[in-house]
Amino acid sequence: MVRHILAAAGLTLGTLAACSPGGGATATAQSPAPPAATAAARHPVSGLRVIDLTVERGGKRLPFRVELADTPEAQARGLMFRTQLGDNEGMIFPSAVPETRSFWMKNTPLSLDIIFIGPDGRIANIAANTVPYSLDSVTSKGLASAVLELRAGRAKELGIVPGDKVSYSLPR
Repeated sequence: MVRHILAAAGLTLGTLAACSPGGGATATAQSPAPPAATAAARHPVSGLRVIDLTVERGGKRLPFRVELADTPEAQARGLMFRTQLGDNEGMIFPSAVPETRSFWMKNTPLSLDIIFIGPDGRIANIAANTVPYSLDSVTSKGLASAVLELRAGRAKELGIVPGDKVSYSLPR
């Protein structure tokens, strides 16, 4: 499910590596944590913490519960080998520092929508309906403070587009 992540600063597909661990999406990309987000909920498959995330689209708030890939190991594993992802589930990959982000679908049987979130907390670009198991790189357009993965087609179903605001808080 999770694919390897690389900073586009000179790394090639042959040398994919995990990005630096999360721990700080920018303050503009975050909002105060609702009570549920501060709980130590863990995902039953990955064991990762689960947090609340909201996409603000056209005056509507679209809520998700997402797995938090905030370590190099979790970011390298991502959604690899996973065969299911619910409609309001996903995985968030925060960056300590905004950077160009690239993903691939190695060992990932699910098609995904990969949503790149800019330093301002707004969606920069979306790689929709990625090809399972592909080794082709999917890259952010510009700097990304985080990357959100949803099941393929979900962004289109909900009308999520570049410019929409993404809000979440990282547990301390």
